[in-house]
Amino acid sequence: MSLKGKTAIITGSNSGIGLGVARELARAGASVVLNSFTDNDEDHKLAEDLGKEFGVEARYIQADMSKAEECRALIEKAGACDVLVNNAGIQHVAPIQDFPTETWDAIIAINMNSAFHCTAAALPMMRRAGWGRVVNIASAHGLTASPYKSAYVTAKHGVVGMTKVVALETAKEPITANAICPGYVKTPLVEAQIPDTAKEYNMTEEEAIEKVILDRQPSKDFATVEQIGGTAVFLCSDAADQITGTTISVDGGWTAL
Repeated sequence: MSLKGKTAIITGSNSGIGLGVARELARAGASVVLNSFTDNDEDHKLAEDLGKEFGVEARYIQADMSKAEECRALIEKAGACDVLVNNAGIQHVAPIQDFPTETWDAIIAINMNSAFHCTAAALPMMRRAGWGRVVNIASAHGLTASPYKSAYVTAKHGVVGMTKVVALETAKEPITANAICPGYVKTPLVEAQIPDTAKEYNMTEEEAIEKVILDRQPSKDFATVEQIGGTAVFLCSDAADQITGTTISVDGGWTAL
């Protein structure tokens, strides 16, 4: 599968899943646009190094995904968008009655609304190019729920629903829209939680991973960012031309329960 000549924009991609997806798309030959809300030398160096590693054009464009105008400006500044990966997201855990209103608003804006604004700006570019892929990074929580994650679950369910709408609106065009629904993925953010979780439950780190963090993931193993990236590359392939409007779970069996 070669994505040479294609431009991929990945939101929230200076670390974690977003960066993993960007790396796999670059490995497949795509020019990539990295994004986050920060704008420092490290961000631009990250893009520069990625471009050199895979021999592709790589840029970093700052945009705050909580702001509609900046979401749309990201796509316009990129100048082209053949592959759009809506990945940006944040999380907060609290009972509904204690959930801060401003945090709810931020999660809905970044995790869900940004996907709408970026997609709305990208579709005209895809139509002009005669080809396009929208890949939304949803979550197992886009298909099921957990307590204390009301905003995150709501946003991810919304992303899954919007994916279906985009697929139907582009069904007769060479454009597809799908959602990847990861379970727990081994990212630096998750790895950093392991020691504290083990301490909280008075367990070894191995026990905390299996019995607490991966309690709902039957494989008892993390997905990797490379696996999420590989799934995104597959969705850009010719083999996936008729895969649209659906979800692909990369969750170790979580949603099979």
